[in-house]
Amino acid sequence: MRRRSMQWDVVIGLEIHTQLKTASKIFSGAATTFGAEPNRQACAVDLGLPGVLPVLNIEAVRHAVRFGTAIGAEIAPRSVFARKNYFYPDLPKGYQISQYELPVVGRGQVEILLDDGDTKTIGVTRAHLEEDAGKSVHEDHLGGGRLSGIDLNRAGTPLLEIVSEPDLRSPQEAVAYARKIHQLVRWIGISDGNMQEGSFRVDANISLRPAGSDTLGTRAEIKNINSFRFLHKALEFEIERQRDILEDGGTIVQETRLYDAEQDETRSMRSKEEANDYRYFPDPDLLPLSIDADFIQAATAELPELPEAMRARLIEQYGLSATDATVLTGSLAMADYFEQTVAGCHDAKLAANWITGSLAAALNKADLDIEHSPVSPAQLIGLLQRIQDNSISGKIAKQVFDGLWQGEGDADAIIAARGLTQITDTGAIDSLVEAVMAANPQQVEQYRAGKEKVFGFFVGQVMKQSQGKANPALVNQLLKDKLAGG
Repeated sequence: MRRRSMQWDVVIGLEIHTQLKTASKIFSGAATTFGAEPNRQACAVDLGLPGVLPVLNIEAVRHAVRFGTAIGAEIAPRSVFARKNYFYPDLPKGYQISQYELPVVGRGQVEILLDDGDTKTIGVTRAHLEEDAGKSVHEDHLGGGRLSGIDLNRAGTPLLEIVSEPDLRSPQEAVAYARKIHQLVRWIGISDGNMQEGSFRVDANISLRPAGSDTLGTRAEIKNINSFRFLHKALEFEIERQRDILEDGGTIVQETRLYDAEQDETRSMRSKEEANDYRYFPDPDLLPLSIDADFIQAATAELPELPEAMRARLIEQYGLSATDATVLTGSLAMADYFEQTVAGCHDAKLAANWITGSLAAALNKADLDIEHSPVSPAQLIGLLQRIQDNSISGKIAKQVFDGLWQGEGDADAIIAARGLTQITDTGAIDSLVEAVMAANPQQVEQYRAGKEKVFGFFVGQVMKQSQGKANPALVNQLLKDKLAGG
């Protein structure tokens, strides 16, 4: 283990590119559907053919305004599109239409929840609209060798680039912030946030400075990270790399780097460009974007209750713990599922326990979002009602849930088909208790001699004899009476 001679502060800022949920591209009518054959969704505008003109997709503007409002940001009454000039095979025009000096969304902030339960406010510098580039494709050729090609289906796809302040101080905080933005863009319906499909990508700027210093160090930028786990691992590696260089007396080179997940390392791609390298200038084909109060009001009229407000309400209205409320507001779909369930069973804690427990575990195992849950709120309500009226025990309820998950019908049908109705007849349970005590006289004597831990043994034996169907409360009551009776 290398011995550290200095203490360092980590400074991280993230640039998040989220694809906006529109049917067509930001400056053309071409489709944005994922998975199409290469170059089948690239029209003349996307290809930059001579004589074509871009036309702004107003739905992308609405999405940007919704996001800005959700983070309490200033919405610019006038913003300008610019040309960002660089030359790369997947950029057919030789420039990207973006925003530079006058973005549509100004300063805002979001609150993240830290591992210790505290919260931290992270500044958002800006969020601007821009078009995506195409994609370089590298494939093995049937005749041998490897070929490279360009797929321009993504060219012109609408993006909102969200730039944070350098307020993040660890990989954990960076991941918490990225997750928060991911949650928010999905919550307000402006993006599907699908990282596997490239709908949500993160660039991380990271530098180190001596502990207590106010002077920012030279930063490296890690490009196009497409998972939260990779973000954490890339930042951890980069912190160690920069620390080793600095403590060996070297200097950090300002550059763009790529994270290699297979090698778990970052690698240099190119020297880091500055804004003047891109020769930004206003796009002469696009008029300045003017946004008035009426447009903002119309765009944000149907914004849902935001996550922080809903989390606070769930705690206040239903008496939930902060942990449960946080999990249940992980997505709007999860929160809606919970509130539908509570409306049917009228027991918030019971509903929360099942949704954050058995349901969440099953969804995670099947790699499903709650929107695609095989168990609907109505089906879960039916299960919880049978727990509440003592038709089934909590243990039996797990078998019923498995039946719901497998599509065997509603809770009542599964209970009937599997013969899972709880035994609540006192006489039947009394007989089971008598039989268990008669079969275990030594344990009876131990209990009566003061070894109370043996009680759990008796409960387990009775439940086993009843195949888990005996009412646990009655089992406990009758056992205590019988064992105390001498």
